[in-house]
Amino acid sequence: MGDKTTRREFLKQMAMTGAALTTLPGMLQAAERVQKGKSRVVIATDTAVMSNGGEIAQNVLEKMLGKSMARLTDTKTGAEAWKKLFSPQDVVGIKINCLFGKGVSTRPEFVLAVIRGLTMAGVDENNIIVWDRSSSDMIKSGYSMNKNGPGVKYFADDGDWGEQISRGAFKGRISKVISEKVTAIVNMPILKTHGITGVSCCLKNHYGSFDNPGSHHGNACDPAMADFSSIPMVKDKTRLVVADAVRPQHSGGPGLQYQDQWNHYSLMVSADPVATDYLGTEIIQAKLRQLGKNAIPDNKLVWLQSAQERGVGVCEPARIEVVRV
Repeated sequence: MGDKTTRREFLKQMAMTGAALTTLPGMLQAAERVQKGKSRVVIATDTAVMSNGGEIAQNVLEKMLGKSMARLTDTKTGAEAWKKLFSPQDVVGIKINCLFGKGVSTRPEFVLAVIRGLTMAGVDENNIIVWDRSSSDMIKSGYSMNKNGPGVKYFADDGDWGEQISRGAFKGRISKVISEKVTAIVNMPILKTHGITGVSCCLKNHYGSFDNPGSHHGNACDPAMADFSSIPMVKDKTRLVVADAVRPQHSGGPGLQYQDQWNHYSLMVSADPVATDYLGTEIIQAKLRQLGKNAIPDNKLVWLQSAQERGVGVCEPARIEVVRV
């Protein structure tokens, strides 16, 4: 499986990552105490979540997610947390990332954990849509399609796009799932690198939410990527991000490179996609430093500041509260 990081090695990496984060201006205070007005990102870690063969332990994953949700919402249980964010009246779209197949796509186990959480909030399974831009991508990533049958819906846009929207540097036709079908979005990316944007996580995941991503890759996708996420129906419907950082990829992305992956055994949850992307970037940067590799250059990460300026979220360390469980 490439870099099969041992649990002892992983603990050393976590210590290094934590040190790297807390040396940034304001991060120590943000990481250690709750402060009003900050974006909270909860990072859950458990080495039991993945076996040496790469299989996900569903029960461990769901416990991690439940604890994270409780800390995110200041509730006592995961069930209370889901009820705080979602209601039985919601139709929820789960945006996954499947373009490059298994290993660098949203794991079905993560999606199942989120679906179970949504049902705790009373969301009817018939009102949950798991989607991406292409059915073939979803199938190769391990999903079974169900567009019209009972239960959770699994389907793709497959070229059937909605209205054209122009906002700043973005101009394209948006997914009908966002514009016509759902009241709430759960953004579910997988943490990896990207040759153009440096990192692919929450904001980059939405490049599967419109018809012409190829037209929006110039200048590190800046500011087009931030502009898309600032569209009111995207920004306002996004209730939660759940990022898979169990086995991130530190180089060679967005396509699969086994040799550039490592076991991090973690997930991140937040209501702020920009803060989550910032912390995901720091996780990768810490790994690159550990390996003696060049860091992702700032000119590939300019979209973070653009997203903050547009009110999508925050990327300043002093404005992010990191909670580890």
